[in-house]
Amino acid sequence: MGLNPKIQAFLKQVNAQPLPLESVSPAQFRNQARMQDDGPKQEVAKVEDGRIELHDRTLPIRIYRSENKVQPALVFYHGGGWVVGSIDSHDATCREIANMAACTVISVDYRLAPEHKFPAAVEDAYEAFQWVSANAERLGIEGARIAVGGDSAGGNLATVVCLLAAERAGHKPVFQLLLYPSTGYTGEEPASLRENAEGYLLTKRLMNWFRSHYYRTEADRFNPYASPIRSDLLHALPPAAILTAEYDPLRDEAQAYAEQLKREGVDVFVKNYEGLIHGFAGFTAEVEEAYQAVAEGAAQLRQALYQ
Repeated sequence: MGLNPKIQAFLKQVNAQPLPLESVSPAQFRNQARMQDDGPKQEVAKVEDGRIELHDRTLPIRIYRSENKVQPALVFYHGGGWVVGSIDSHDATCREIANMAACTVISVDYRLAPEHKFPAAVEDAYEAFQWVSANAERLGIEGARIAVGGDSAGGNLATVVCLLAAERAGHKPVFQLLLYPSTGYTGEEPASLRENAEGYLLTKRLMNWFRSHYYRTEADRFNPYASPIRSDLLHALPPAAILTAEYDPLRDEAQAYAEQLKREGVDVFVKNYEGLIHGFAGFTAEVEEAYQAVAEGAAQLRQALYQ
């Protein structure tokens, strides 16, 4: 069907002013990154800002309630290559998922690289989930029905939280909602990384730039907490919904991850959305196909939380 016309028009503007990655700093990138906090947002019943107090640090959170009652919950991790993004950048997405899935969404502002390199974000994501689970009653959520989710790098963190919960015998998520996640790959470079290397917002050069700031050494790239497809605990993960995009460098690795989970006996809903690009959750207000894609993933989450 080809690239969605509205996304194509957006990319034409973006590609006309390429970002000089060789000279831009993470701080400069954060200032220039396309964020969602200036666009239209759905109303939810209640939004609360809070903090998670861990033993040596504090993490900001934002809680979105689709109704003023005790609900199942989703702990959400934003995308941004582990370098950019925030609870503000994904405010619109969290509102939509809360309404679509009839749940409470708790968005976690984990520490970013390069100020805090791998595995700081991983530890923040895991400890935040454990804190939310331990404080479910206080938070007004159902402790037995808490899922994890995220987009891109946040999807990576969400599924790694499931791995750590299995490894450390912690509170376990009941479901994982992964939007175009970074999951790593084994063997040859995936075809989508070559086919979509340039021109579709997330580029191969940008991915390498993110990783150069996130990883301490090249060896980190092969760590299962960075590339979960390499884990030997995939059989212990909860059911998942994995959404990918046709014009995304990460498409094939996420699809391969979904197939590996299936081989390990995990129940997986996986779908590739034609005409869309990486980051399509940020286009739901302008692109109906992007909205429907997120709605389909949220429907899987809702079914898992209320079954």
